[in-house]
Formats: sequence, C-alpha cells, structure tokens
Amino acid sequence: MWIVRLALRRPYTFVVLALLLLIVGPLTILRTPTDIFPNIDIPVLSVIWTYNGLPADEMEKRIVLNYERGLSVAVNDIEHTESTSLNGIAVIKIFFQPHANIDEALAEVTALSQTQLRSLPPGITPPFILRYNASTVPILRLALSSDSLTEQELFDFGNNFLKTQLATVPGASAPLPYGGKQRQIMVDIDSRKLQERNLSPIDVVNAVTAQNLILPSGTAKIGSTEYSVEMNGSPDSLAGLNNIPIKSTANGTVYIRDVAHVRDGFQPQTNIVRVNGQRAALLTINKSGNTSTLEIVDRIKRMMPTLRNLVPASLNIDPVADQSLFVRASVQGVLREAVIAACLTGLMILLFLGNWRATLIIAVSIPLSMITSIIALSMLGETINIMTLGGLALAVGILVDDATVAIENISHQLEQGKTLEQAILDGAHQIAIPTLVSTLSICIVFVPMFLLTGVAHYLFIPLAEAVVFAMLASYFFSRTLVPTLAKYLLRHHHKAADAHHAPAQTRNPFMRVHYAFEGGFERLRERYRVFLEARVARPGLFVTLFLVCCGVSMFLMPFLGRDFFPAVDAGTIALHLRAKTGMRVEETAVVTDRVDTRIRQLIPKEELHSIIDNIGPAGVGYQPVVQQHRHDRHLGRRRADHAQSRSSPERRLRAHAAAHAYRRIPRRAVRVSAGGYRQSDAQLRHAVADRYSDRGA
Repeated sequence: MWIVRLALRRPYTFVVLALLLLIVGPLTILRTPTDIFPNIDIPVLSVIWTYNGLPADEMEKRIVLNYERGLSVAVNDIEHTESTSLNGIAVIKIFFQPHANIDEALAEVTALSQTQLRSLPPGITPPFILRYNASTVPILRLALSSDSLTEQELFDFGNNFLKTQLATVPGASAPLPYGGKQRQIMVDIDSRKLQERNLSPIDVVNAVTAQNLILPSGTAKIGSTEYSVEMNGSPDSLAGLNNIPIKSTANGTVYIRDVAHVRDGFQPQTNIVRVNGQRAALLTINKSGNTSTLEIVDRIKRMMPTLRNLVPASLNIDPVADQSLFVRASVQGVLREAVIAACLTGLMILLFLGNWRATLIIAVSIPLSMITSIIALSMLGETINIMTLGGLALAVGILVDDATVAIENISHQLEQGKTLEQAILDGAHQIAIPTLVSTLSICIVFVPMFLLTGVAHYLFIPLAEAVVFAMLASYFFSRTLVPTLAKYLLRHHHKAADAHHAPAQTRNPFMRVHYAFEGGFERLRERYRVFLEARVARPGLFVTLFLVCCGVSMFLMPFLGRDFFPAVDAGTIALHLRAKTGMRVEETAVVTDRVDTRIRQLIPKEELHSIIDNIGPAGVGYQPVVQQHRHDRHLGRRRADHAQSRSSPERRLRAHAAAHAYRRIPRRAVRVSAGGYRQSDAQLRHAVADRYSDRGA
C-alpha cells in the first residue's frame, strides 16, 4: 500500500523510470547476443594424442591406458572418461561433474599431459586439448571453387589466406578446409636403386632429417662489429634436396638424386569436396563462446570484399549453409507471434472494458515488463534466443492480469462515487494480497526448472527466468506505474460510467463496440448456463465422454514421436552415406556420382539450389586413417520453396533410400535428416575425432 501512496505523491519518478527503461531496453537488446539456443556449457574436455604409424591397439595399450591412470590421480571432479583409438591417433573425452570449474580442469589436464610425456613412447608430441562446447557449431561455410586453379591451390588459398583473416573475427574459429589437396614435398624412392647400394628407406629419412636443419649459432665479434652467424642447412629449392648426401662409400658419395626423385606434391587425398559436381574446398566457420551468430556472420560478410582482394579473381568464394538466415527467421517468428499475441490481448481488453484509456494503461505495462525481463536476462549473461523469447511470448497473456485487475477494481470504486485518488488507493488495497499470491503462484510453477540437470538445465533455465522476471516486473508496475497513469487518464471515467446506463446515446465508437460485445457475451453466457444445467443433471454421460477422450489421447501418444529439438525448416536436407570399410575415396566418389544423378531426378530443378558433397574423412596429421568412408551431402533448397512443406523433398529422398539401397553401400548406411542447427549439433556430439582433424591436428 505504501508504494501506491508513493507513486501518487511522486508520479514523475515512475514516469521517468518507465521512459528510462524504454531507452535502456532497446540498447540492451542491440548489445545482447542473439542465437537460436542458449549457451550450453557442457564440462567436457577432449585430449587428442598423435603418434604416426602406431596401430590402434598399440595406441590404446601404450598411450590411452597410461594417461587414463594419471587422470584418476591428478585431475579432480571427473565423472567418467571415454576413449577412441585409431591408427596414429587417440581421442580421450573427459566428462566432469556439472559443478566442476572447467578452467581449473583444463589447467590440471594440461599439466598432467606435460608430466606424462616422459612415460609415453619416445618422440611423441604433446596432445591437443580441446574444450568441448555444444554451442561450437558451424554457422557458415565458404565454398572455394575455380575453373583454372588446382585443388592444391584451392586448399592453399583457403588455409594460408582466408583462414588467417577469418580468425580475427570475434567469436569465430576456422579449422582447416575440407577437400582440396594439402601441399607436401614428396620423395619418391626407387627400391631397386636402394638395394643396389645396400640402403634402406630409413637411411633416406635419416639423411633428410639430419641435414635439413637450421641451428642457432650465436654471433661473432670481429673488430668493432658483432655479426650474426647462421648455420642454415635447409635447401633453398627443391633441387637442393636432391643434393643431400646419404652415404659415403669407396665408390663415392650416394646422394638423394641417385636413389629417389624429389617433387612438389601433396598428401594422399582422403577427403573430396564437390559443389554442384565441381571439385572445390570447403572452409567452415564455427561459432565459439557467447558471441552472437548474427554478429559473426554479418562481420564475415562485410569482410568478403577484403577476402576477395587477397586471392586471384578466378577463385570463387560462395557463402553456403548460412545458419544466420535460420536464426534470424526463428527469432523474427517468435517476435512476430509475441506482437500478435500482445495485439490480440489488447483487443480483448478493449472489448471487455470498453475504455481506450484503461486499455492504453494495460498495454503500456506489457512491453515495459518484457523490456525489464530482457534487461535482467542480459545482466545474468543470457542471450536472446528462442527459449527466452518463447518465455516472454508465453508470459504475454499472463502479464495483463495484474494491470487488468487493478484497472477494473479502480473503475469499480469510481462507479461507487469515490474520488479518483481515493478510488485508486482503495482499489489497490483490496487486491494487493490476492495479486501478489497470484503472481508468486505463477512464478513457483517454474521453480522446478531450476532443478534440472544436463542439457535441459541450460535450455529451460532461460525460459523460466524470462517468465519469472516478467511476472515480477508486471506486479511492480501494477503497484506503481498503473496507479500513476490511472490518476491522469481516468479523470473523466465518471462520464463513461454515466453513459453505461444509456448505451444508445453514447457517441464513443469504442463504447458502442463494447456494448455490442457485452450483449453478445451475456447471451452466450446464458446459453452456457442452460447447457451446464443439462449436463449436471446427467453426470454419468459427461464422465464417460471425458474418460473416452482421455483414453483416445493416451492411445495417440505413441504415434507422436520423440525428439530432442523440434523439426525446423533450415532450407537444407542432409543425406548421409557410409561406404564399406576400406573403400578408397576415389571409389566412394564414383558411387556418389550416381547418387547425385538420382537426387537431381527426384527433386525438381526449381526446388534445388545447390548440392555440396563432403566425401571421406579429413586428413589426420600425416597418417590416413582406414575407416568407413562417410559421405555427407547437403542439399540447399531455394528460398521460395521454404514456404512449401519441408517434408515433400525429404520424404522422396527417404523413400528412395529405404526402397533402393545404393550399390556398394550397406542398406542401413543411408540416412536422411533435416539440415541446419540440429544437424550441426548431432555431428558435434558424435564426431569428436573429426573435430580434431578439422582444427589441423
């Protein structure tokens, strides 16, 4: 009650507060990161060890087991560990307790890794330690293609020019490009010539390693000058490598050129990328941290003219798989629904109250409550996403309760002949406790969400916070701003009250609509009373119908399906093929050619924008991994087709994949799914090894 008296004595204070919120609110919205989902900070670290040439079983015995024993002693708050051993690579995932400090855990794991080096096989390098974050997902891909440049040049331009520039964008990380050919100096050994000179390949390796060196030599002081002395044994050109001596014999010195040929080549290709059938390289930009997806993509697009100036004009840089379009459409969709809900709510209030001034007071309190909630969420470090916006949209219909009850009770007090200020005080006093209990009851409903664990905790806490903050702000404004505005806008309320007894004489169009609506509502209420009396007279029939409806609903539940995220239209369809283990990537590319042809037959040309093929695993260090070759194909649909049902082309692909298994591809190795964020999250959860290779290990 005291706060209502304060609002009536100092009305300008709360009016200025409302104006301040209207100024600070938009600024906060512009500065708050915008994304599709809240930041999911999962406490998981990935430790990747490499030792080229070591088989998978030896990687497990000699590296993984020793390291996992050390983890149990030196690192705290570990929930469990998982490991995957491949040829030359071992990936150890360390899952921590939800309350663990991931920064301290990262320091402990790094210290242990350095300590364990001396007990591991000689020559092993320190591991890569990656912080696992479910929010680190691809948000944009740049397809690099050209009619004149080779695959090796495409990879070099993407890795040496574009990747380094993109790393300067805050919140963006660019791993090694997919596809292309990685440049490498190749020494082709002639085994017959080696045998003639009693040499082995290891002699060639030792010769190149020992003599292709740059050693620190210090300086030399001669007279009054100090000179820098260099000992550079590295050849200046490829031809210089041919002159490296291998062995001295009685017949002379054996050089590299005598037993091998040195050339500028590339690593054995294990990954092929094609854009609409043309060989290309694919540069993926990942989102990291709490930076807004929209902000990252916008900065990259503004950087595109600069990037194009760094590379030849014949190199085409085409942005594909732009997830900012999906994020922006999702956020705008939620905002649009929230605005529609607010307008419909205001219309219903106007129909029931019949007073535009009272409706204006209630309508002002709704956006102020939502802005206050967004400011509170921003102060807590939350982002603007579909969960927070969904919470605000959910609260729109509830936010009107406090202000509506306050205005209605004030109007009732005025109709009893009281002065305006006394009517405000009495009306506010009568509903103070009931509205407080009602507000707290709604807030308590969302309290169990704060007890959730795992991914659900990060997803639903922002939704609960958005609703709770909006409800508390609504109650505060119903005690302060609503009485203040009522003091100035409801001064002539008695005129409307007098006109209530003579609706035919009023000239107010709002009142005429209100009286017409009220008359229709009274007739509807009378019919409902008659219907209810008839149903109460025969309760058995009503209970039977109720139980039948409940039974039918329970029967339909198994047909609804379950999923972690709802199906969304991201404008892409992902088709995954898994070839037989050990199949060469060149053979897999031949198989996918037939798949490409069949896809273009299934989906009309006007619905298909592009096809991006990512065939085979990305290179892991210098050792190709023999595994099941995976082929990921992303089909981009045209923007005009988004309005159509997403399921139409996807169902055609599903039906064909199920009915006609592609030759040389196992039947169960064909999977079709929607693209976009859901696909990115699935790849992130199930392909930690691929993430390692993406980052250039």
